[in-house]
Amino acid sequence: SAPRCHVNKHLLDVRVLKGEPAELSCTVSKHEVTGTWFKDGLKLTSMDGVFFEKEGLVHKLIINKVEDIHAGKYRFEGGDIKTEASIFVEDPPQVDKVLLKNLTSVPTVAKAGQKVKIKIPFEGRLPIRAMWLKDRMELVDDTRIRVDKTETFTMLSISSSERKDHGDYKVRLKNDSGVLDIDFKLVVIDKPQPPVGPIKIVESSANDITIQWKPPKDDGGKPLQNYIVERQQVGKNDWVTLGETPRSCTTFTTNKVEQDMSYYFRVRAVNAEGTSDALESDEVKAVSKASPGAPDPPEIVSASRDTITISWKAPRKTGSSRIVGYIVQKRKKGTMTWLPVNNVPVTDRKLKMTDLKKGLQYEFRVAAVNAAGIGDASEPSQPVFARDSMNSPGQVQDLQVSSSDSTSVTLTWKRPEAKDGSDVKGYEVEMRSSNNLSWTKCNTLPIEMTTYTVKGLQAKEVYFLRVRALNDSGPGEATEVEACIEAAPPVVSPRLLIDDTVKSFLIVKAGNTIRVNIPFEASPDPVVTWLKDGLPLPNRATVKTEGDTTQLLIGAAEFTDSGTYTVELQNGLGKREAFSFQVQVTDIPQSPGHIQLEENVPNAVTVTWEPSPSEKWESNLYYTVLKRESQKGSWHVVGDLIYTNKFTFTKLIPGRDYYFRVVAKNIMGASGPSETVQPWRIQKPTVKFQVKPQKYRGVNQNQPPRFLVPLKPHVVTTGSECHISCAVGGHPPPKITWYKDNRDLSNDPAYFCTNNFGVCSLVVLGVTKQDEGEYMVQATNELGSAFSKAFLTIKGNN
Repeated sequence: SAPRCHVNKHLLDVRVLKGEPAELSCTVSKHEVTGTWFKDGLKLTSMDGVFFEKEGLVHKLIINKVEDIHAGKYRFEGGDIKTEASIFVEDPPQVDKVLLKNLTSVPTVAKAGQKVKIKIPFEGRLPIRAMWLKDRMELVDDTRIRVDKTETFTMLSISSSERKDHGDYKVRLKNDSGVLDIDFKLVVIDKPQPPVGPIKIVESSANDITIQWKPPKDDGGKPLQNYIVERQQVGKNDWVTLGETPRSCTTFTTNKVEQDMSYYFRVRAVNAEGTSDALESDEVKAVSKASPGAPDPPEIVSASRDTITISWKAPRKTGSSRIVGYIVQKRKKGTMTWLPVNNVPVTDRKLKMTDLKKGLQYEFRVAAVNAAGIGDASEPSQPVFARDSMNSPGQVQDLQVSSSDSTSVTLTWKRPEAKDGSDVKGYEVEMRSSNNLSWTKCNTLPIEMTTYTVKGLQAKEVYFLRVRALNDSGPGEATEVEACIEAAPPVVSPRLLIDDTVKSFLIVKAGNTIRVNIPFEASPDPVVTWLKDGLPLPNRATVKTEGDTTQLLIGAAEFTDSGTYTVELQNGLGKREAFSFQVQVTDIPQSPGHIQLEENVPNAVTVTWEPSPSEKWESNLYYTVLKRESQKGSWHVVGDLIYTNKFTFTKLIPGRDYYFRVVAKNIMGASGPSETVQPWRIQKPTVKFQVKPQKYRGVNQNQPPRFLVPLKPHVVTTGSECHISCAVGGHPPPKITWYKDNRDLSNDPAYFCTNNFGVCSLVVLGVTKQDEGEYMVQATNELGSAFSKAFLTIKGNN
């Protein structure tokens, strides 16, 4: 017999967004196979937007634009072959792209006091839950702020905006198909806050007063322009404007004061929106003239038979005006008479004296001078002889080149021998190139260490370097060394070496360490810059760059450490290389809040719960609902992958106790459970039960069918019993017909249908994966018809 035809490539399940195209294709082993397509067991002949194609051995089913009606199980049959797969239609929340770009790319700006309204229309499978967050905290309604939501839009209204409304906002739209986060910035501008006090008195004299303040903590969202300074004399009511200072200057000096009079000062900050409230000073007195305090005793810099040089520091108390110079006095050791060294104040705090007698021992003291006169004199200096110091120091020992590169040389040496080096005060380094005979000093001040790096040298050049020890008598004899400079290394443009060990998306548990190592290559060494969300790293983050690796380290991760991190390399030629990666800090969710149970539909319980606090941080959080039928029974999952805070469990058995538990989950794991304390029980039918369903019956005569409670999506595990329920009104009482994927279930023994006073239920006993699909209930009477749809998702119980 002829070989049988078989399938080389089977149909595969397809998940597709609503409105997008979809395609199912399979490949058979024979050309002559024509084949037939089925949807949910019904043969497909024609359907709007659905086309069949055959290209050689490949058979295709093409849908130009997928709608909810296209969801279901498809089968291809041809001869003795058969293959099937499902199309799942996803319809997550969506927002118009132009509106989204306008909202997220440009900040929304409002003036303080203005009304703010931000409306975001959306589409997607209902129900859609909308949450508004500011600076990562959920917004709640108050006297100024209100959040509204309908089935087509959500809106934030602020009746009178304030500066505290300024910040980063997030709108989170969530349904059972996914989550959409929208981030935008609201900028509220206002006049500045007052400058930060207290007002300090920098200087107060008989002639002028200088005050100082700090900039405002908040500039109102607009750059400061200037400060206005005013003065009020104590005992008077009028404030006098003294002048203005630019925004960069927070000090002001006025000479409009009188000796021994007291004043108040106040300062206001100004921006384009207006002038701030005033920062006012305490009472300030224009004091009488006061001379400076005494400086510390002067120090001896050097001494010889001809000259002695001394230096000193400014006094701690400068008096009521600035210091204009210093008067120096001297006396012979053992005498009481101080003689002036200079009659005109010297402005430098160093003086070289030559009018001395060789061999005598001298002491010196210094007094500061200001507008009030000569201040108190210092204590005497240490006595010093007018005579030559000891001999010049000896040569440094073991001078050598410890390291070098293409532009520098590092020298090391040892102190002169003990007999020649006990009075060494430092060292000087000189250099010359091989084609230059003159020596150049490398340091202007004496070097205290016994190592020095000479920089700015030319590659491939030979240099001669020498070092001298110094003491009070001058430099000693030099020690010389020769150094050859290396060739410059080749220029290598900065390049980040990103491989499989460097992840573009990191998920870190809160409290754990964030440590990211980025290898790179570059020559010369590049400038390495790290950024978070385009701004400098927070103080909690540290960066360490050694060799050819740079490391980002954050000790204990917090939720605020989530964001986009960027590392940039740049060399001296302006060449730049950058790499960005995402960090998501998360944790096992916190437990959901209080659970409430309501019987909205007879023989069904609606479980609602307060959201887990982790929803504010975690966009991919979902819930699992479990139930048990006695206080010590085992828990069974009845709903999973729930992105809302409500779940309906149907067809409860009257008279039996039920307990419910809700768990929040994310990629890190599951939270602790939130449980009902009291058992839930539906009483066995009584007279009251006979009356209660009347609210679902049509009150007015001759009404077309309508759904009082529509079908809801369900997620159940294989092997469990599923109840899909709704409530229908209308008169005459409508006829009820159930469909699965458009197939009439009236004569299917696998399904059991009930209709009690308009409360209609479809019971699926022992569900399997084949029961997954779209279910529809149609209500019909002589005035019309109505229908409701919902999708049943089957999950394995492993």
